[in-house]
Amino acid sequence: MDGPGEGGVPGRPDRRGSRAGEDIEIVVNVGGVRQVLYGDLLSRYPETRLAELMDCLAGGYDTIFSLCDDYDPGRREFYFDRDPDAFRCVVDVYHFGEVHMKKGICPICFKGEMDFWKVDLKFLDDCCRSHLSEKREELAEIARRVQLILDDLGADAADGRWRRCQKGVWRFLEKPESSRPARAVAVLSFLLILISSAVMCMGTIPELQVPDAEGHRVEHPTLEHVETACIGWFTLEYLLRLFSSPNKLRFVLSFMNIVDVLAILPFYVSLTLTHLGARMMELSNVQQAVQALRIMRVARIFKLARHSSGLQTLTYALKRSFKELGLLLTYLAVGIFVFSALGYTMEQSHPETLFKSIPQSFWWAIITMTTVGYGDIYPKTTLGKLNAAISFLCGVIAIALPIHPIINNFVRYYNKQRVLETAAKHELELMELTSGGAADGQGGGSRTDLDQLPLPPEPAAKEGSWGGRLRVSHSDTFIPLLTEEKHHRTRLQSCK
Repeated sequence: MDGPGEGGVPGRPDRRGSRAGEDIEIVVNVGGVRQVLYGDLLSRYPETRLAELMDCLAGGYDTIFSLCDDYDPGRREFYFDRDPDAFRCVVDVYHFGEVHMKKGICPICFKGEMDFWKVDLKFLDDCCRSHLSEKREELAEIARRVQLILDDLGADAADGRWRRCQKGVWRFLEKPESSRPARAVAVLSFLLILISSAVMCMGTIPELQVPDAEGHRVEHPTLEHVETACIGWFTLEYLLRLFSSPNKLRFVLSFMNIVDVLAILPFYVSLTLTHLGARMMELSNVQQAVQALRIMRVARIFKLARHSSGLQTLTYALKRSFKELGLLLTYLAVGIFVFSALGYTMEQSHPETLFKSIPQSFWWAIITMTTVGYGDIYPKTTLGKLNAAISFLCGVIAIALPIHPIINNFVRYYNKQRVLETAAKHELELMELTSGGAADGQGGGSRTDLDQLPLPPEPAAKEGSWGGRLRVSHSDTFIPLLTEEKHHRTRLQSCK
């Protein structure tokens, strides 16, 4: 047997005729799992790391160790300190031309495995690619939440007194968990929303109304005073939040802030019309305009969504369930049209029929398919009653079908928000432990000593990297979950 060539590697396999017969055997050991791969298989994708192993032996040890972690010349075996489960998924690209991610592997870490083995993401199947996109969104959300918390906790020494005051007011009004007084103000605001809504309802009770100078029934003055106090609080809260908002345009265009404006604007418009409108228009028109604006006060009940995570979750679930809701409306629309037409046709033979026209029969079909049944219109013939029974059953089925996906969207989003909140808190705890250890290493351990430590240069953020989404925090520590893949092995195992 010929020995290794000069400058070669001991144990190098004979490469003569390798391209002709494609009978090269590559032995790899990934995380303790040994596997034999053949050259004709690997040559299908010559740009991958495994395909490069076929030509690396001629380049010496430097070339070998640039591709693998270790090499045994006696056994002709390449060693990789990577995850074997992820490798089994990646190697499928040579057999099937696509990659499927095994259940239980973190998608972000699996992407790192594919990058290591130099397998392009285009080979990842669409079903698995959606998991990767979802995980990226989760990491971006965690990064956003952590950064918001760090911005709230950190105080920039370069900020003036005015800027610090703005940050303090914003944190006080927007972060009820920041302090006990902030939580008390949030509870007070929640109670005032309930009180103002109750006052709006009580003002329509005839027994609680009093006659004015012209004999018209109006709200009791006490209820008006309570409403004025509530509106004053809502106005003060909105103006303070607008004053302290870091982004005024984004604040004004936010949906919840638009709801806040709609909740307080009718009061001031009604007040203006009451005192100034009579000079410009007839009194009856002013009263009609004021009455219409009073109806808009119902918008204040939506302010509860600001203080209720459950209502926010429900809103998101309905937003994500537009397809299911559209399907439900389609089912009902088809059923309403069909059964109303049948009901009108079948009831024409009865002399006292209540079905005067098909459009009028729409109302009967709606209340029947939705199982309401007011009883103001009903069939009187036998065929009409049979048609009503069938429409009732079809309505129950049509309503029940999309309910399960909507509930699943609600539960999935609610659980996801809890996981993201827990992950953000976990990252902050890790940062606190890391910063505490750094302070102990300096012999201090106090927060003041830690803040006086010099900040290292901020790492350059690669395009698309998660580390680039965060600035260096006041604790001088990057979030481990969002850094580059230098701690890849530990992260991959922790995701299983």
